[in-house]
Amino acid sequence: MSVPRSVALERTLYTLAAPVLAAAPNLSPDSPVNTVVQLAGAAGVGGWFLAYRSDESGAGRRILRWSPLVAAAAIDVAARHTIGWGPWCMDALLAAGWAAAGLLVMPFSRHTRRGHRPALAAPAPAPQLQPAAPELSPAQPDDGADAFTRQVRWLWETRGMPGRTIVVKATPHEGMPHDLSLLLRASEAGRPISGLTEDAVAAAFGVDVTDVTIKEVARQYGREGGPAWREVDVTPDANDRRRKAPTAHEWWADRIGAAGGPLPGSEFVKEVRDHARRVTHYIAQVPDEMGEPRVNKHALAAALRTKYDEGRLFVTVDGSQVLVSLWDSSPLAQVFPATRELLTPDKDGRWVTGYLGNGQPARNRVYTDRGAAHGIFVAPSGGGKTQLMGLHVAADALWGAVVMLATEAPDEKTAALGKHTARYGVGALYMIRLLRAMVALMEIRGEMPWEDGQVHEWDPTRPGCPYRMLSAYLDEFLSAARHGDYGAEIMDLAELVSVKGRKYGVGLKVAGQSIYVQDGFTQLLCENLRDNCIPVVLKVAPKKVGDMFKALGIAPEHIPDPLPRSFSPEEKGRIERIMRGEPEPPADSNTGGAGWIVEGKQPEVLRTLFMNFKAGIDGYFPDTIATLTDYEIRELEARELWFDWTEPPRPGEFGPEKGDDEDSDDDGAPEKGGGKHHSGSAARRDAVTSPRQALQAIKNLSGV
Repeated sequence: MSVPRSVALERTLYTLAAPVLAAAPNLSPDSPVNTVVQLAGAAGVGGWFLAYRSDESGAGRRILRWSPLVAAAAIDVAARHTIGWGPWCMDALLAAGWAAAGLLVMPFSRHTRRGHRPALAAPAPAPQLQPAAPELSPAQPDDGADAFTRQVRWLWETRGMPGRTIVVKATPHEGMPHDLSLLLRASEAGRPISGLTEDAVAAAFGVDVTDVTIKEVARQYGREGGPAWREVDVTPDANDRRRKAPTAHEWWADRIGAAGGPLPGSEFVKEVRDHARRVTHYIAQVPDEMGEPRVNKHALAAALRTKYDEGRLFVTVDGSQVLVSLWDSSPLAQVFPATRELLTPDKDGRWVTGYLGNGQPARNRVYTDRGAAHGIFVAPSGGGKTQLMGLHVAADALWGAVVMLATEAPDEKTAALGKHTARYGVGALYMIRLLRAMVALMEIRGEMPWEDGQVHEWDPTRPGCPYRMLSAYLDEFLSAARHGDYGAEIMDLAELVSVKGRKYGVGLKVAGQSIYVQDGFTQLLCENLRDNCIPVVLKVAPKKVGDMFKALGIAPEHIPDPLPRSFSPEEKGRIERIMRGEPEPPADSNTGGAGWIVEGKQPEVLRTLFMNFKAGIDGYFPDTIATLTDYEIRELEARELWFDWTEPPRPGEFGPEKGDDEDSDDDGAPEKGGGKHHSGSAARRDAVTSPRQALQAIKNLSGV
């Protein structure tokens, strides 16, 4: 009978090693061979100790496996301590006995498996058929599962049962040959699943990690749930289709609503295309538990393949709903002609100022529920401020209000507007006289009885009012407020009108290039106007946007981004122009009238209506110009406040005149303040332009 190759090899090694084992310690006691043999023996002793301490079965077999090494080391030590070859050549006899034991009794290879091979001389038993009784694996329970589940279980087991889990149910996805869902539970009862990861599942099925989703399992009737159960979706086919041809819901979830996306947590609701207006609306919903929607507008623009500064993208948040409007071309680049119908206030005093970026009409108001409306118009030179002021003048006139206009410096457009107002004039002197008349009118109207014989605060919805609303416009207000002679009183009177004017139907409309406190615009005036009007801010420089809206009381989280320098799309072909050495085409500055309207807590981008001054503006105004009542004019005349306001200062109009023999250190300038029409607080802001005036001011304060 043939001998196994491993047994024959070991016998050869024993035969060759026996002479070396006997001769090495006698011929060369310090030979490295002795050291190797003794180290092998020490390893054998260690193996004995581990086999003895082990709780597993087969300790005797492991001890027998290590015996040849221990015996060889013992023989080597004995040979080194005997004289010569020992009595009766004992060293050679021990080595020969060690070789014989290895050859005949215990070849190493015969003890490497649990079941010994049958003896060589024993006849091979005849094969007998036995009934199949496969051992059931925990991963292959006999629960009558379908063929697909059994195949997945076999694969799951061969891949090492990731996370120490077993497959309870496997469900294929219809139409997707490689997609399936798994219901898993822990292989050990009462233990949670803790080591299951997307990486482990992806490695088991040979898919990408992004194609694996692990979800918790809720308890159901007839089935357990909780931490010992997990549901796994393996969807390589669906994800491949989703990447190549996603649905609207999938595209939104992947590109916009994903964690870290432009609108995290949002769910797509619907898409609406308005072909007439050339705009696409996307409506999304954010779960209530996520709080107020958080929108990254620049990232959203990139996801929609546009740039935020192109003015095509606008986002509106309404509670938990979000409206994203994407225009084919920026609506702010359009021109919206003003019409008499748009400028005519409705029964609530509202009229169309322009159009928001989302296409809605932006409305302003003639009056509020607290009385006459004030106004703030802010814009740099060329920003459309006079255009905007013209829209308001027309709306007030169409509503039937008395309109007066004063500007610090004349220009063509304000002069054209002045023709449709009850009074129009230029300069700080004209402005202070207008403000004095407004303050006096508040006193006069406060004593005028209504039809019922009583005196009431002005209310346009209440019948029987004996006077019309007065709307006064002050253009370039800050320039006039800095006037050396009249500026302090102009600011004081404006503050007074802003506080009390609304109750007497007196509205103050201030226009200028700034509303900064540091520029002379007091905080009190700014707050009073802001609370009783709908401010409009046009074309502010990018660096001033934050400060401008902060001065208007806008919260930092609602301060808008600056508007682009142009709403026209950039001309393509810049690379070709560079290669040909051609200059760039001129920039199309089309942002006049574009800005923000602040009706609520958050500014909204708008483009105001365009009033064509070159074609004439008569069609925007009523045929007749409203004026004050005769009684009001008589009362103003009695107070010496109703006359031609373009006249030079009258004697005593701004305080008592000083004689020629009095102190001439003030250069003959008339004293401002202290007059009968003065508010009494202008002296604290009198301009000091020379050392002599400073000395005179000190003398006045000290009574010298």
